[in-house]
Amino acid sequence: MGEWLYLVIAIAVAGVALLVGLLARGRSGRSVPPAGGTDVVAPPSTAPEDLDAAPAEAAPAPAPTAPALDKPEGTASRMQRLRARLAGSQGGFGRGLLALLSRDKLDEDTWESIEDTLLTADVGVAPTQQVVDNLRTRLRVEGGESPDPRTVLREELVELVGPDLDRRLRITGEDGRPGVVLVVGVNGSGKTTTVGKIARILVAEDKSVVLGAADTFRAAAVDQLATWGERVGVEVVRGPEGGDPASVAFDAVKSGVDRGVDTVIVDTAGRLQNKAGLMDELGKVKRVIEKQAPVTEVLLVLDATTGQNGLIQARVFSEVVDVTGIVLTKLDGSAKGGIVVAVQRELGVPVKLVGLGEGPDDLAPFDAGAFVDALLG
Repeated sequence: MGEWLYLVIAIAVAGVALLVGLLARGRSGRSVPPAGGTDVVAPPSTAPEDLDAAPAEAAPAPAPTAPALDKPEGTASRMQRLRARLAGSQGGFGRGLLALLSRDKLDEDTWESIEDTLLTADVGVAPTQQVVDNLRTRLRVEGGESPDPRTVLREELVELVGPDLDRRLRITGEDGRPGVVLVVGVNGSGKTTTVGKIARILVAEDKSVVLGAADTFRAAAVDQLATWGERVGVEVVRGPEGGDPASVAFDAVKSGVDRGVDTVIVDTAGRLQNKAGLMDELGKVKRVIEKQAPVTEVLLVLDATTGQNGLIQARVFSEVVDVTGIVLTKLDGSAKGGIVVAVQRELGVPVKLVGLGEGPDDLAPFDAGAFVDALLG
């Protein structure tokens, strides 16, 4: 009897302790973290009204934005800026000539210095002799007042540069087909950059353009042209690295024909190691292009700072393709300004475009009078 009594009391005490514990847990509203562990935070409970709510619509993905396009300068402002830069360059041979001709006495030593200045500027032997003879005759004092040296020098230099040459770019085709501009020149002359700059000029004139990256032997040239295309918003047709340049040129012109664009500009390889190979390659490119549309312009890009080496390059390319115009890059009015005269005489074709810097708009149509005025300062 005593044992049963003790058992009942023990059970009662345990029940009371359990009840007290449950009540205490209900008041605290949270569980006790395990010893030695980190806090475990339960996710928030869902209210009953949330269970019936319609799921929120996902925010629409933002529409892809087109890359911002460069705004090319207009032709007029580009030419004005280039003239100012040319006039501001130091050491122009025109100003050197003017200083010599303005001396009180034009003796033989002075005339020899004038000849040296012209020859150093890469004008060439025959043109130098011609302009010196003309200056001697016109500046000789014969009784009356001597003519103004600046006026005489300007007229002779303009005549030397060739004011009557046709410098228009043939950028449009016939019968609804695009004009096709083939750009040639050695690697390093600024050829690929020139292609991009010409595209900017045409875009600024509201022309539609397609570029052909046919210099497939230089991946950097293809990538560079693609970057230019993105900047001005024109299509660039490219092929696999090391692929057939003529195939890329064909596809570019075909794209231009199909889309009805105004102009297709084709960049070409400029390797001079083997003239026969260069001739075969450029000849093939031109033949394949003309299955789609005639080539309307062949522009030879020359680095003006290379001087006589540039003339050698010009000779080679003129034997390979029918060059119709010259683009002179890096022409800053310094000692090499006479290359304009020399290369025109060498090839019998005009300088049509001139570049004075690395900026995207540092290319403009060449004008004989403006060029000479800038040289004379």
